[in-house]
Amino acid sequence: MNEPLKIGDPRDAIAAVPYLLGFHPADSLVCLAFGGPRTACAVRQDLPDVDEQTAPVLARNGFEQAIVLGYGPPDRTDDAAHALAAALDRHGVKVIDILRVLGDRWWRLGCPDETCCPPSGRPIDTRAARVTAEAVYAGHVALADRADLARTIAPVTGQAAAAMRAATRRAEDRLAALARGPSATGPPSTPTLLTAEGIPFVTCLLERFRTDRTPPTDDDTAWLGLLLTSLPVRDEAWKHANDAPADHLHLWCDTTRRIAPHYTAAPASLLAYTAYLVGNGALANLALDRALTAAPSYSMAALLREIIALGVPPSDTQARLARHF
Repeated sequence: MNEPLKIGDPRDAIAAVPYLLGFHPADSLVCLAFGGPRTACAVRQDLPDVDEQTAPVLARNGFEQAIVLGYGPPDRTDDAAHALAAALDRHGVKVIDILRVLGDRWWRLGCPDETCCPPSGRPIDTRAARVTAEAVYAGHVALADRADLARTIAPVTGQAAAAMRAATRRAEDRLAALARGPSATGPPSTPTLLTAEGIPFVTCLLERFRTDRTPPTDDDTAWLGLLLTSLPVRDEAWKHANDAPADHLHLWCDTTRRIAPHYTAAPASLLAYTAYLVGNGALANLALDRALTAAPSYSMAALLREIIALGVPPSDTQARLARHF
């Protein structure tokens, strides 16, 4: 969310987590951190493993307080939640609650008062929570689970995929024809041609998308994917993304879904970058999965993964990347 969250009680915390992650977690350990100079953030990891590096990362970024939430049955959540809470305490992050969430009920771990914390748990009713109302009003969406979020950037199938394959062949034929074209000094090299064609094309396409929000045609998308194999063209797109990442997020989602698999690395990395800038770390990591599946050594994706793992704040990400490209 854009504004700092005010976490007043466990109900607020439980309500906030799905909107910070973008989906409702399951079989997960979540640390909801807040206080200090940063807005609230939620860090999720799969159970039963506990990555205690979460604690120093949050401390290093100035978070002062945290709530630890385990999503699942007691035998998978409780020990992991207590271990993470202990690590946070060692690094100076005050843990104000340790909760277990299962189905439609929640428990406060370690509370001996059965009046406050009955053995059967307390019902979850996040619909009335202030955080939920604020999130819905701001247009945030919490999908059912992580798989639902992954499907929002999954490759297109059926007729849409067939149309993009045809468009990709046309784009490759177009580049080949340009490379064979007449020139007083001989045929230009492919990198030179990609850069010369790509920078004005990307600039025009991004400005047009920001103005009317119309997704590019199949031919424009295929041509874009091919042009982004040029690092100067990709970096031009990256530079534009810094101006209005929320606007560019939708374009790179659409492009990552439609682009031919062997051209996915660049647009998926740009999607990861814009997602992280707007605070959607879960979508950023899923986009990086797509990029690194397409090109396991793609440097921008590898560096972004390192930046996210280190907990570098989105506001500092541009400068960190700029030092490497």
